[in-house]
Amino acid sequence: MRSLGLLVSRVILGGYLAVHGAQKLFGSFGGPGLEATAAGFDGLGLRPGKLMATVAGASELGGGVLTATGVADPLGPLVIAGTMAVASTVHRQQGAMSQNGGFELPLTNLAVAVALLGSGSGRLRLGPPLSKSMTRVCALAGVALAAGSVAQMLRARPAVPTAAAEDAAGEPADPASS
Repeated sequence: MRSLGLLVSRVILGGYLAVHGAQKLFGSFGGPGLEATAAGFDGLGLRPGKLMATVAGASELGGGVLTATGVADPLGPLVIAGTMAVASTVHRQQGAMSQNGGFELPLTNLAVAVALLGSGSGRLRLGPPLSKSMTRVCALAGVALAAGSVAQMLRARPAVPTAAAEDAAGEPADPASS
């Protein structure tokens, strides 16, 4: 029963994160695609926007697939946890609740990823787990990347709307809505 519960949790979290990454990278599932996501990241102060959008999308897509399948466990939940730590930071100024654009969903995803890190993937998985030494290396690299991204986000200054952007929209430009 435990392995079945872990499988359901992995497939739901991993599936949604994989779709979210595909939306960012490819515009799949009604998503904005890489160029629009990059512009949004630039507007938030995550620069260079295209690189940061690519890393975020690839982390969500790859971490989601690895989590859902259980391949190379715990790499998938590690990647998701790092990505969601950054996403929670991005949405911090909107408050806790998602209806206001807040960090509710990224924080929930982070909590589930951490729970999967602690519990393991269970017996129902497609591939072998990572070795302990490789897990340590990946965890250290992930913490360093996430910490660097969070630090950049905390220091970031959103883009200043230009007069041309205000004229085109008929109102002040909101870089976060990209």
